[in-house]
Amino acid sequence: MKKIIISIIIIAVVVSVGAGFWYIKNKGLPPEAPNGLMIYSLKAGDEISSPLEISGYVYANGWGGFEGQVGSVRLLDNNGNEIALAILTATSDWMTDKINFSTILEFESLNSQEGVLVFMNENPSGLAENSREFNLPVRIAVTASETMKVKVYYSNSVKDPELFCENVYSVEREIPKTEGVARAALEELLKGPTDSEKAEGFSTGINPGVTIQSLTIEDGIAKVDFNAQLEYQIGGSCLVTAIRRQIIETLKQFPTISDVVISIDGRIEDILQP
Repeated sequence: MKKIIISIIIIAVVVSVGAGFWYIKNKGLPPEAPNGLMIYSLKAGDEISSPLEISGYVYANGWGGFEGQVGSVRLLDNNGNEIALAILTATSDWMTDKINFSTILEFESLNSQEGVLVFMNENPSGLAENSREFNLPVRIAVTASETMKVKVYYSNSVKDPELFCENVYSVEREIPKTEGVARAALEELLKGPTDSEKAEGFSTGINPGVTIQSLTIEDGIAKVDFNAQLEYQIGGSCLVTAIRRQIIETLKQFPTISDVVISIDGRIEDILQP
């Protein structure tokens, strides 16, 4: 009987010690951040504007410090595009379990929109199994201080029910002020019509995934080179003509451009053939 009692006492001590170690290792992990990351300055759904100060701490569960930092944070817009990136800098000893951090995120947004802050841990090993991620949904306020307006050209089934190939119509877009205005206008064109523009009959013949590889303007001639996606599975002379007109008219809105040469992967001959 005495041996049984001693065994029970030993087991109880072992369990207590184990629980104590678990508490020491995991104390401070808040219910709202069970993965080991705590954000002091923000909560889900907050509206953010630039510059955005972010502070908090990391504690266990794969989150830790390395050479003075504890990870990074990216801001993604409602289309999943990255519009800002910053390092989470340790503000306390980065070689301890609990590490305070802070950072400042600077960004521009022309529209009020939904977004997400994506926090990534510091992972010096580079191994996928050691990666940690924490997503915080936010609302992004309009922050761009200087903007300008450009036109992009699309087909329109309301203004042109017959959809004549040569007919394209402009919509106005507001963009951050830039010296590379011609390229910026083309980038807007490649995004395609917005939902509201589609409701007004606007459409595009340009494939998703088309990118600008180069754009030069010299002596009034704009030479623009696209990737092969521009002519992927494109058929019919009318569609080819509409694509050309969209690109040409978008560029010729600028007084410095009188003519446009379109190429694909550097090739000018036999592109955009029906």
